[in-house]
Amino acid sequence: MNTRLVIFDLDGTLLNTIGDLAVSCNHMLSLRGLPQHTYEEYRTFVGNGILRLVERALPENLRTPEYVKAARQDFLDHYIDHIDAHTRPYDGMPQVVGTLHGLGVKMAVASNKFQAGTEKLIREFFPGIDFVAVCGQREGVPLKPDTALVDMIIGMAGVSRTECVMVGDSCIDMQTAHNAGITAIGVSWGFRPRTELEQNRADYIADTAVELLRILESL
Repeated sequence: MNTRLVIFDLDGTLLNTIGDLAVSCNHMLSLRGLPQHTYEEYRTFVGNGILRLVERALPENLRTPEYVKAARQDFLDHYIDHIDAHTRPYDGMPQVVGTLHGLGVKMAVASNKFQAGTEKLIREFFPGIDFVAVCGQREGVPLKPDTALVDMIIGMAGVSRTECVMVGDSCIDMQTAHNAGITAIGVSWGFRPRTELEQNRADYIADTAVELLRILESL
């Protein structure tokens, strides 16, 4: 492999987290006597961080900064204690990560999920893997598709952009990769449709973990 660094998105790429996100968001809505949403609706709400998830779940007339902030805290109070109740790795992804680790390929995570949640899930589901960095949303650092997280990770890994790829399931990940000048690999099993990856100029699209590994090994 010529690729020396693989940067993974988390939600919808490594892990199927939609169940726990939906349950916690509906819990927040229930506390406030508001209409709840289906799992399918939540697939379109996620991707831009917890604040935007909560905002999208709320009725439009309640989306004031103060209300969203309070609702976000209700969400987090529930989610941090139930973050892994339904969450599981996608089929084959532990094997992909393990294979890359065995080949000596550097790996990192760049997620718009809050930092503590990102770290907790990676520790639980990918133990023993020495990631270069596990980066989530943090104060003062802009979310993807801004390249801040990716730029930081590439610097920490000490690789060139031509040796780096980003793997994700959404337009946000494809845009981040293109903005950063690195190869964009889309996975079709996540929260967004395959057409979104195509429309956002994914360089490659994998439909299975086996296919993803084949693509990575070819680069």
